[in-house]
Amino acid sequence: MPLTRREFTRQSALTGAGVALTGAVGALATAPGALAAEDGPAETDRHGHHHGPGYGPLLPDPKGILALPAGFAYRIVTHSGVTKLESGEFTPSNHDGTAAFEGPRGVTLLVNNHELKGPRKNWKYPVPLTDALVYDPAAAGGCTVVETHRDGRTAEWVGIAGTSQNCAGGRTPWGTWLTCEENADKAGENGMTKDHGYVFEVDPHDRRANRHPIPVKAFGRYEHEAVVIDTKRGHAYLTEDASGPNGLLYRWVPPHGFQHGRGRLRHIPEDAGILQAPKCYDAGGRFIDDLSRATRLGTVYGVDWVDVPDRDAKTVPVRKQFADAEITRARKLEGMWWADGGAYIVSSYARDESPGQPHDGQVWFYNPRRRTLTLKVLLGVNADPSKDGAYDGPDNITVSPYGGLIIAEDGEGVQHLFGATESGRTYPIARNELNLGTEEEPAYSEFAGVVFSPDGRTLFASIQTPGIMVAITGPWKRAC
Repeated sequence: MPLTRREFTRQSALTGAGVALTGAVGALATAPGALAAEDGPAETDRHGHHHGPGYGPLLPDPKGILALPAGFAYRIVTHSGVTKLESGEFTPSNHDGTAAFEGPRGVTLLVNNHELKGPRKNWKYPVPLTDALVYDPAAAGGCTVVETHRDGRTAEWVGIAGTSQNCAGGRTPWGTWLTCEENADKAGENGMTKDHGYVFEVDPHDRRANRHPIPVKAFGRYEHEAVVIDTKRGHAYLTEDASGPNGLLYRWVPPHGFQHGRGRLRHIPEDAGILQAPKCYDAGGRFIDDLSRATRLGTVYGVDWVDVPDRDAKTVPVRKQFADAEITRARKLEGMWWADGGAYIVSSYARDESPGQPHDGQVWFYNPRRRTLTLKVLLGVNADPSKDGAYDGPDNITVSPYGGLIIAEDGEGVQHLFGATESGRTYPIARNELNLGTEEEPAYSEFAGVVFSPDGRTLFASIQTPGIMVAITGPWKRAC
């Protein structure tokens, strides 16, 4: 049942600061030199004790890979072109979205996307074409499954191959990984032999379940980024990283009586359920055409959902099937994470292609019970990304077991893993020190695949290029 504009306006008035007012207590806030500093700067006293959010300043890495706070350490789990799969091939490159699963006897299983677009010949280390695990033999992307032991031993094997530009995805409540293709090439385009732009399910626990990959066509064909599953209602929420026009957030409503579970998405009809896009409006009932219109933390929009006409985009891309007045768009919709009864959703930035205010990152929270989107994080435009200190371009995201969010940066210049506390302050966790450029013109790859181990003791993350997964350990605590 749609949430009408009148109902949303009335709800906003009744609930006061909890919905309608901006800057509400508990909003996660950050903007270079401004919002992030409202509680005062972090300080280190004369005894070297850190005061403020997080874990203190980052210390340079003698190995030139990862700067971390004092007391923290990392180890390399996989390294493209260096570590090898069980089958003998090198670990594929371009690590991206990742999920962690509890395995037997203290083992952690990680499913790692490899964002490789286009023909295999374009990549030195594509995902190997493993027997019965291939969707399209022309495509370079896919996923690997990484098995890590407490003593540091590691094994890695292919989960799916022959997919294209596997960017993010999402962990399911039933213990599998949904990997998303951020590329919608059709068969015959760029050398592909099958249509792309789909979601596939990968089971880290059962290798046989991954044989003969089948796309979940009910989720639509477009430039997928991430997906989460509503643990109560069974709805899927999906982001689209696209432009010209800006992409969309989607909701998939399962057919009546459908029960989620391992492998069940592989067997649903292509037209199962309903795929929808959002139509947002403010507390005054005014339609919001793009999420870049929000300029204040705590901004709340009501959300209605509009059915997608042709989810498989047979002739027209899904996002172009709507007039601008029919739905709400956003630039570079990226990572998602399900927690706190809803979905955290990233929009990486907005510039001239968006009708609202330029920014260098937003994190929204969708509450399915109230059918509202609330702006939790807002990054102002980073005037000088080459300087350490400010953040821009959030991408993959996770909710920390110690409170707040952990965000992987995919911006310009210096790249970080950073946290945002529940009280609205930001702090650094790691800095990429692997310079892919020159001393005069340094270049640093984005971070990706940020996720905690099931026991909360280890933070896994990847430097996308060349493709290095690290395991970070240290004195984790509530980051205030």
